[in-house]
Amino acid sequence: MPGRIAVSERAAAVWQTATLTEIRRETPHASTFRFAVPAWAGHLPGQHLMLRLIAADGYVAQRHYSIASAPDDSGHIELTLDHVEGGEVSGWFHTVARPGDEVAVRGPLSGFFAWPGDRPALLIGAGSGVVPLMSMVRHHRMRGLSVPLRMLVSARSPRELIYAREVGAETTAVFTRSAAEGVPVGRMAAAHVAPLLAEQPPGGWEAYVCGSNAFAEHASRLLVEAGQPVDRIRIERFG
Repeated sequence: MPGRIAVSERAAAVWQTATLTEIRRETPHASTFRFAVPAWAGHLPGQHLMLRLIAADGYVAQRHYSIASAPDDSGHIELTLDHVEGGEVSGWFHTVARPGDEVAVRGPLSGFFAWPGDRPALLIGAGSGVVPLMSMVRHHRMRGLSVPLRMLVSARSPRELIYAREVGAETTAVFTRSAAEGVPVGRMAAAHVAPLLAEQPPGGWEAYVCGSNAFAEHASRLLVEAGQPVDRIRIERFG
């Protein structure tokens, strides 16, 4: 199938060293961290990994993080992390980590939320829920795939829209707190979702929803009310 990437389950079970090579600020509270992982087996857009930090005293902290980069980016992976107040791992990345630092990663993990690039994809996310969706968008662009892909993303304001520099024609942004003059402000609603479902691509949409528990429930309800089959809605939630 077009866009399908082979992933080694054996490799996903092995911890690998990931060397931080670059840090990019995305918003006041989120940054992207780029790692060199020479033996990375590849991943499907939408998958995540396990990351492990080991302190000098032997204390271990592990977290699951969605992969932001496209699988085509051989030998490198990117993670975009919010700076969570009181967060051990996100706090370390945002206040201590520097290029050259090493962490351990294992993955890719989970195939449920993965998009292999072989079916129309309707992506809906809020806040940092856009991270695994951006992996799909980047893959779609890098491969030049002809299969339809649309993304609807919610953020408090343009300043807090992660990946704002990469927003393209496939993306519609909804701002809930503030926006430029003349741009509507408000919660994601049926008026945003219904026109996308009305496009009706061949085979229908596979919907991917990612965000907080409350957002995931809200977005999936909008999809169902607009006619999207429940069994074609994939949800990844946090918080």
